[in-house]
Amino acid sequence: MTDGRQLTIIKVFRKYSHSLGPDALQLLEEILERHDIADNDVEFSIETIAREYNKQDDAAMKVSLDILRRVYDALQDQGNPGEAEDLLDPDSHLHFVDAFEMPSWHWSQERGTFEKSSNPLTVAGSADSRIAAVRNRLHIIKQSILRNEHFSPSTLPSRDREHLVTLKSTKQLLGRAGERFLLLGMLAHNKEGKLCVEDSDGSVELDLSKMDEPGEGLYTEGCFALVEGEYNEDGILEVVAMGQPPCEDRETARSIYGHIDFLGQGSTSLLEDSQFARRIREELSDLYFFFLSDVWLDHPQTLVGLQKMFDNCIENSFIPKVIVMCGNFTSKSIIQGGGRDIQRYQENFDSLADLIASYPQITRETYFVFVPGPLDITGNSTLPRRPILSTFTSHLRSKIPKVRFTSNPCRLKFFGQEVVIFREDTMARMLRNTIGIKPNVTGEDLRRYSILDQSHLTPLTTHIQPVLPDFDHALRLYPLPTTVILADKYEKYKLTYSGCHVFNPGGFVGNSFSFSTYCPAERSSEEGYVI
Repeated sequence: MTDGRQLTIIKVFRKYSHSLGPDALQLLEEILERHDIADNDVEFSIETIAREYNKQDDAAMKVSLDILRRVYDALQDQGNPGEAEDLLDPDSHLHFVDAFEMPSWHWSQERGTFEKSSNPLTVAGSADSRIAAVRNRLHIIKQSILRNEHFSPSTLPSRDREHLVTLKSTKQLLGRAGERFLLLGMLAHNKEGKLCVEDSDGSVELDLSKMDEPGEGLYTEGCFALVEGEYNEDGILEVVAMGQPPCEDRETARSIYGHIDFLGQGSTSLLEDSQFARRIREELSDLYFFFLSDVWLDHPQTLVGLQKMFDNCIENSFIPKVIVMCGNFTSKSIIQGGGRDIQRYQENFDSLADLIASYPQITRETYFVFVPGPLDITGNSTLPRRPILSTFTSHLRSKIPKVRFTSNPCRLKFFGQEVVIFREDTMARMLRNTIGIKPNVTGEDLRRYSILDQSHLTPLTTHIQPVLPDFDHALRLYPLPTTVILADKYEKYKLTYSGCHVFNPGGFVGNSFSFSTYCPAERSSEEGYVI
């Protein structure tokens, strides 16, 4: 075994924070020789083994021979052709995840990984949980940044070390006037109204007068940003550059934390995900999800449009597996309304139930998911929101066997795919709270608006967007989901960023009845219209 191969093996396992003893290194060398692995394929083969080893619950930092053999045997079994595979059953792999049922995983600085919270979660929260929610956001972004190729040094000697960027803390600025620093922190205003950047060690005031143009994306109060500048004698950081944190793709995050069941529905390995993806393309290529937003049941044309949509589905034998209807289910707020308004709200849901039930095939085969909007009547007004009150939905529950009333946001787990559904007018709120460093906002900034870079659905301070601190993890976008539906009254769009497909289905009622269709086999969406 050449020294080059040994260095590659050591480098790959170090990437996952594991060290190899002589016996483990020898076993891996024997495995490579046994399977005649070429030099060009060594890194890929060892990467597969290291990734599976890292997912083991009893995996230690120093690689154990017993666990390594167990991983190798398991990979061997997966590679052996067995009996003919049964056809995929989409219903048994389709899960609807409520925000209030997701397990809470927080970042442990001591262990350098996620830990499951043992404390009971409450709606009221506590002072500690409010602080922990923000710190979790910071640490999760920071740990992914430190793995980025521009921040993480190679284990092998390289000239690239000279070009590495080093993150500093605000406490490291003290007494070092005239030096340049790169900080990661939350943008906020201090008590004097001055813009500053805060991290877990403190804060420093920012002077943006020398900065020409920040990086792409929106910068709002409460978002995390990379800030580079020179620290002056007045204790102010004169900023010369600012950018969004680099986004870590789903596969990279899952390769490290794939053993963690963030959704509480059972975890799958990357190998299982890839096998499912292949079979979905082969066996379920004609399976679709429909997404509708602002289904105003008090609008006279809404039920007409839904009826036309259902008629088209029957005529074309195109029955979706899931239809997600996002609020608002009323065109105006009725929370402060009278008894007649509330009665009409319930009657509108009853009319919808009767309409759906008049299509037996759709009622029998399709799951209907209802996600509340800001104007709907739920048990709370802060995020995440609880489902629509059952008082208004009893007729739907009795008429539609496959109906689900979820929180906002909620998630769908379909085989290895994670689909996040969020109904909130976030765009307008973020535009109202930009920190003024980029007055000429471009269309591309609006399309991205930094949510994926921030690994969070609401990168704002709690006084701008109140959040239940004990359930802040339900708004987290880490690991990056497969797909994110941002149902917003902003205009329709779709894009794929770092492998994550994002789209806004737009309002259902307008010049035409519009919605979006999502194909899990292709992991892409298309606009749908009913004329």
